[in-house]
Amino acid sequence: MSLQLSPQLQARMAQPLEIGGVKIFSRVFQAPLSGVTDMVFRRLVRRFAPQSMVYTEMVSAIGLHYARELPRVMEVGEGEQPIGIQLFDCRPHFLAEAARMAVDEGATLVDINMGCPVNKITRNGGGSSLLRDPDTAAKIVETVAKAVEVPVTVKTRLGWSDEEINILDFAYRLQEAGAQLITVHARTRAQGFSGRARWEWIRRVKERLRIPVIANGDIFSTAAAVKCLEETGADGVMCSRGTMGYPFLVGEIDHFLKTGQERPPATPLERIQVALEHLRGLWEYKGERGIRQARKHMTWYVKGFAGASHFRALLCRIETLQEGEALLLQAMKHCQDAAPEPEDEEMGEALEREHAATKEALLA
Repeated sequence: MSLQLSPQLQARMAQPLEIGGVKIFSRVFQAPLSGVTDMVFRRLVRRFAPQSMVYTEMVSAIGLHYARELPRVMEVGEGEQPIGIQLFDCRPHFLAEAARMAVDEGATLVDINMGCPVNKITRNGGGSSLLRDPDTAAKIVETVAKAVEVPVTVKTRLGWSDEEINILDFAYRLQEAGAQLITVHARTRAQGFSGRARWEWIRRVKERLRIPVIANGDIFSTAAAVKCLEETGADGVMCSRGTMGYPFLVGEIDHFLKTGQERPPATPLERIQVALEHLRGLWEYKGERGIRQARKHMTWYVKGFAGASHFRALLCRIETLQEGEALLLQAMKHCQDAAPEPEDEEMGEALEREHAATKEALLA
């Protein structure tokens, strides 16, 4: 049975999303992901979703204060709008200063991270620890909103734990402090990324607030996005982990919401072709460091065909651009566009031999 878009949802999604005084012509956002959403990745997402909001990686406000130059994670390229620069810290004055720098760099909006569950962020008062300090959270939004002309938004979670779910009052306070949009990841900090996202809480937030609410959590397909929007009444969805190794996802959802027509999912061959482009882009942008970062990306891309697991084992150890290119070109030859085949041991051994010969030739 094909996926259906209700007339009510289609009418709602057809309208531009207003964030403060800014109009966005897509209801599907690409989440900020540390170590993922650099300029190279964002350009791939943008190709398939030209009107969607994308975000930089999370940027440390105090790091910006003491740095002599802007970090690469904050760099915005030509034609990247609409784009949000996401900041984190717990000190309003540092965040206000960083927000002004973000606007100068080209940010369409400034997003404050109040949801990151990672210990090194929360133990210093940032990320989801702000859910336990709503006074400071509200002061941050108020201070940053006064410092910049662009909309200030927040990405957060349901609460610190099941015993401390406070998103309804927390989000309302942020709205009253000047936030122009709230993105809710429907898990607690204690959950991390485990368990299911509890979308029912997003509906409650939407019913409480006047400003747009974006739903985040478990958006791994167009069908999941539609189900989430129907259940929550949210103003849009934000894709996170589902785009790792699959930069097509935001565009697939956006296309369906606008047209009611599903795009066919990318084939394994198409994924590998984009992986090769991603690899070369990281090399051009970051050099050897880009190759090290590419290892995880390449393993995310390569799946769905006979021998894929063995390619992943090899790609996570690449040391040069040429080695990665050779492996991906080999994968293209082995990849089948038809139904996925079982990954057998004989195929894996053949790939290991082929890769060893390629690496020896590259080092010669």
